[in-house]
Amino acid sequence: MTMREVVIRHVEPIELLSVDHVGPYPQIGKAFDALFGWLAKHNLLAAQMRVIGVYYDDPSVVEESALRSKAGVLLPHPVQASVTLSPPVSVAHLKGGDYAVLEHRGPYSDLRAAYDWLYGTWLVQSGRKAADAPSFEEYLNSPKDTAPADLITEICVPLV
Repeated sequence: MTMREVVIRHVEPIELLSVDHVGPYPQIGKAFDALFGWLAKHNLLAAQMRVIGVYYDDPSVVEESALRSKAGVLLPHPVQASVTLSPPVSVAHLKGGDYAVLEHRGPYSDLRAAYDWLYGTWLVQSGRKAADAPSFEEYLNSPKDTAPADLITEICVPLV
């Protein structure tokens, strides 16, 4: 069994520019492509932006074709008033508070096992409860220039 460490981190509320995705979570890349295309068109790409995926449904309960998620970015600066948000981009809000944060190293295809451990083992043994809010992933490097085995993803689960 892989050793995993979870830290409790207080997260301030986050406002993201996002694109909705409905369907299998591993296919969220299409929504990220649309988001990055929109950002490029509006000259909003920035090296320091944080890339975040928001996941609303439990894939063990919700039909794969109905899973809801958002591909998002937190820009290092406010969006200028001259930029009008237009579909497919909208604003999404993540609640602030305490989050259980698990750093996952490796391919995105292994994230499901990390979630299973986080919810099925760590959360049960921690004495904490998950809040009724979506979890999110922050991608600390990019699959465009990083080997799958070297990808780093923080899985963030909101706590009560």
